[in-house]
This record gives sequence, C-alpha cells and structure tokens, in this order.
Amino acid sequence: MTTEMQIDSYLTALRLHLGPLTIAEREEIVREIGAHIRDSVESGASVESVLARLGPAEELAAQYRDGVLIRQASRSFSPVKLLRAALRLATKSVFGIFVFTCGLFGYSFGAGLLFVALAKIFVPSHTGAWVQDGRLVAAGAFEYGYLPQAHEVLGLWIIPLALTLGSLLLLLTNYLIRKSLRLSQRWQSKL
Repeated sequence: MTTEMQIDSYLTALRLHLGPLTIAEREEIVREIGAHIRDSVESGASVESVLARLGPAEELAAQYRDGVLIRQASRSFSPVKLLRAALRLATKSVFGIFVFTCGLFGYSFGAGLLFVALAKIFVPSHTGAWVQDGRLVAAGAFEYGYLPQAHEVLGLWIIPLALTLGSLLLLLTNYLIRKSLRLSQRWQSKL
C-alpha cells in the first residue's frame, strides 16, 4: 500500500467516525489531520509512525466529537445539552463526575421546587410545609393532605417562594455547568 493510500484510508475512516458532526466541521477536521499527516511525512517521519502517534481513527474521531459537543454545550442554555456534555466529561475525569452530579442535583431540586409551587395551586391541602411541636414534619407535595396536629407554616407564600428559589436554582445550575465546561476546555487546550 502506498503512502497516499494509507493516508486516504485513515482519513476515510476518520470521516466515517465523525458522522454526527456537520459536514463543514467534519471536512475541516479531515483537512487539518490530513495536512498534519502529510507535513509529518514530508519532514521525514514514516506514515506508520505518524498514524500510530495519532491513534486509531475511531478514538481520534471520538475526541473531536467530545470537543465539539462540549464547546457547543458551553454556549447553550439547554439543560439536556448541558447534562449530556457534563456526562461526556464525567467519563473522562473526577471533575466531570462532580459537574454532572451537581447538575443533576441542581436541575432536579429546582424542578422539584417549581412542581411544589404548581401543586400548591391545584391541590393546596396536599402541598406545603407543616410544623408540629417546633419541628418540620412534612414538606412538599404529598398524598395524605392535612396533618391533624400540625399547622402549615408558609401557606400560599410557598408559591412565590418555591417559584423564585426553583427558578434561581435552575439558572444557577445552568450557569455553573456552562462555566465548568468552558474551564474544562481551557484545561484540555493546555494539555
């Protein structure tokens, strides 16, 4: 197999594994890698050593896909896209696991607070925060309704409070995941 055939074979495999990316992104990556391989070969390195240094085309494509996903998510406001990128980051580092776990907690707790606010509107006797003998005995939305010897603390004030806290928690989670993804990109570029 000639040198050019080996390079073309590698670039074809790379292009195939870059499938989820747009055509423009895919072709830019293939051009960049092709130029790198050809420059290295012209400098005197063997094609086999250059391709071995790059690694299998599937792994190189996965690195590029991850980078594109994280870059796009760091500019997005979509919780699904942000959590997907955080999950991808979690497969690579402890920092990623921390970011993904915080994201799951933040989005879940924020959505739960919004649910409590809406539940108080539709089923007020089953939603709230009840105190008995100076301690919290029930909070949130639950099945049994009014507790006989407890009194409700927040009443209808739970609606604006839960809406505000839930919304703020969702926005803060979104902001922190985006910042964390950008930070991880900077760390990757320095390595």
